[in-house]
Amino acid sequence: MRFKIGFEEEDSRKLHESWDAIIERQQWSEGTFTKTFEEKWSKHNGAEAVAFSSWGGAALAALEFIGVEGKTVLCPSNTFMATPLSVVKAGGAVEFVDCNRDDLCLSLDDLKVKIERYKPVAVWVVHIGGHIAFQIEDIAALCKSKGVALLEDCAHAHGASWNGRRPGTWGDAGVYSFYATKTISTGEGGMLVTGNSDLAEYARRYRNYGKFDYQVEGLNYRMSEFTAAIGCVQIDRLDDIVSWKNEYAEKHLDPHHPNRVLFPDGMVSGYYKYIVFDPIEKSTGKVYDQPCHRIMKRDCRLPNTDWVAENHWCVPLYYKGDS
Repeated sequence: MRFKIGFEEEDSRKLHESWDAIIERQQWSEGTFTKTFEEKWSKHNGAEAVAFSSWGGAALAALEFIGVEGKTVLCPSNTFMATPLSVVKAGGAVEFVDCNRDDLCLSLDDLKVKIERYKPVAVWVVHIGGHIAFQIEDIAALCKSKGVALLEDCAHAHGASWNGRRPGTWGDAGVYSFYATKTISTGEGGMLVTGNSDLAEYARRYRNYGKFDYQVEGLNYRMSEFTAAIGCVQIDRLDDIVSWKNEYAEKHLDPHHPNRVLFPDGMVSGYYKYIVFDPIEKSTGKVYDQPCHRIMKRDCRLPNTDWVAENHWCVPLYYKGDS
């Protein structure tokens, strides 16, 4: 299977009509397509949505709303460097938490230890590969009981659900990425989701220099109208893409890969990655080749994270990549 962006060719005409309308309207930023994309994402996700020009801008908005500067934020090491770097750029201190071997996501057992040891102000949980962290319910309950903010990195998890509930709705906020390889993409872009209306309002100001009273010290993380128009087309296609991937995986991949990530009852993966624990030919590689604690040269004991780095591979799975 060859790499293919999750975009339906028949949507091209609709997209070009939207871009023509933007040009005719002479409003290329802060217009109706950004608002419509947010409304569509909010309806899909079940939380208020604020569009950004990147995952990083949305993550910084959430971290600065919480106020992590000078404080500790716990973070999995089995993630992309964007996650710990967001904490560093917000002025926080990163301490790493181990993952589980079955879902590759944050370990509840190690999180309990690290919360007592480091007294963090916030925790990042990352939904690796397109499925939801198997222990998300208990992680959210633990954070709430300890008064620790919970942020969900949903960069892989477009279209995922667990008994109908979407990523980004367990924590204080969730952050999606629309980078070019994601299950749906706008080329670049991000979306913050939250059930906290104060955080949502802060995020809207943060992405726009804090206009107009400048009490929020943000910068420019606005999404352009052209990008938002792609997002409007893509969110309408998301369920089709995720259904196709799940049907393809069940029919063509599952019979050949019994030693794979096995999802709990009621969970639907967005299948950003199809993850197995046996080496295979023509793999697309690892989700992450190096844990973040190694890249950042931290002396941590994270045995499951080290095991995962050496013992998982990704089987190619792209929307209609077999056509």
